[in-house]
Amino acid sequence: MKRNSLTFYFWLLLTIFSFLIIILFWILEAIFLNNYYKYFIKKDMKRITKEVISSYYNNNNYNDLNMLAYKNNICIEIVIDNEVIYTSGTNNSCLIINNETLLKNKKKFINSQELSTTFTIRNKMFNNEVLVYGNKLKNGSYIFIHTPLQLMNSIATIIQKQFIYGLLIVLFISFLIAYVVSKKVSKPIIEINKESKKMALGNYDVHFEQSGIDEINDLAKTLNNTSKELAKTEKLRRELLANVSHDLKTPLTLIKANAEMVKDITYKNPQKRNANLDVIINEVDRLNMLVEDILILSKAQSDTMKLEIKKVNLNELMNSVLTRYQVLQEKDGYKINLNCDKEFIVKADIKRLEQVIYNLINNAINYTGEDKIVNINLIDLKDNVKVEIIDTGKGIKKEDLKYIWNKYYKVDKSFHRVTNGTGLGLSIVKNILELHNFKYGVESSDKGTKFYFEIPK
Repeated sequence: MKRNSLTFYFWLLLTIFSFLIIILFWILEAIFLNNYYKYFIKKDMKRITKEVISSYYNNNNYNDLNMLAYKNNICIEIVIDNEVIYTSGTNNSCLIINNETLLKNKKKFINSQELSTTFTIRNKMFNNEVLVYGNKLKNGSYIFIHTPLQLMNSIATIIQKQFIYGLLIVLFISFLIAYVVSKKVSKPIIEINKESKKMALGNYDVHFEQSGIDEINDLAKTLNNTSKELAKTEKLRRELLANVSHDLKTPLTLIKANAEMVKDITYKNPQKRNANLDVIINEVDRLNMLVEDILILSKAQSDTMKLEIKKVNLNELMNSVLTRYQVLQEKDGYKINLNCDKEFIVKADIKRLEQVIYNLINNAINYTGEDKIVNINLIDLKDNVKVEIIDTGKGIKKEDLKYIWNKYYKVDKSFHRVTNGTGLGLSIVKNILELHNFKYGVESSDKGTKFYFEIPK
């Protein structure tokens, strides 16, 4: 493992975590084990004392007391008037009954007004402690129960030695588990990183494998979607370059060819010379249109386009734009129908709004059906006016709808352009409408496509 690798960091963190858990258990064992043992014994002694008192009151021959003493490894003493009248228990538990400290504490308790007491004394014979529990009975007698505590220091020492061996074993197992887990977690991330490097070099034909971890699965799905979108963007970029190159090359070639014709051949023939010059002028206009559209799109996308919002008579603006298509309607049989039953005054940048309407009508004319009909609807929505521009073409596939606003994107790569354009129309429409914060969209079916946007009054 490399020191700075993800696998190493996972392994190190899991190992440290396991080590800290083990140390915590060792501290708890070293500090609290002895106290917990004493607490447990005291609690158990209270229970046994209740059983002893109950047997003492209910059994005169002390058989039950003997059974309790031997069963629980305790010594039971019954004292009346400072004299021991009954003793029962194992040898180990009762050997201490004549201990001076024990006698002194028992006498002190008997002479007090307390009903119960608990104390510990040292048994030098076995080098251990003895827990004593005393209780004053209703008939004036006293019961003392004592039990030897185990050699806790020796036990603790043994446990600590065993703990060290256990610690080494657990640490070794923790190392292995941490290594396996770190490998399992880091491997899919490493693979994702490898594929990401390929994608960064322009290879979008990559696939990010999923693992059994939800977060990594989500990352893999996101990157797979990203690679698909980047592949589509790269395809659009190439098409953009091809279209721009074509749109620039064609007029430049025609300008050069016609200029050479004027220079070398038709300069003495006014009719042919004028024809060549008309071609040059038209192609220059086309170049100007392309440059202007690119500049408009660049300004809109870079937020440097400034809008002059004013009140606009939408009906007059729409009729003004439609006059440009009079030739198409008369010569080529196109029908552009404006459907509106009232006058609308809206708020917008008139120049940019005109450009939006012009580009959408151009798009509708280029893609409308054989009936050559384009319908324009102005709909009153109380606070807004909805503008719909509808063609009767074969429609746009659902999966293509989100791409139609991209530069030079064409749903039908073989369509015949009727009106002059640069391929940037819908992208310009999108950016201008977004600058205005206008709601816009597109709906399509096999009977035609409807572009719409809403303008506030």
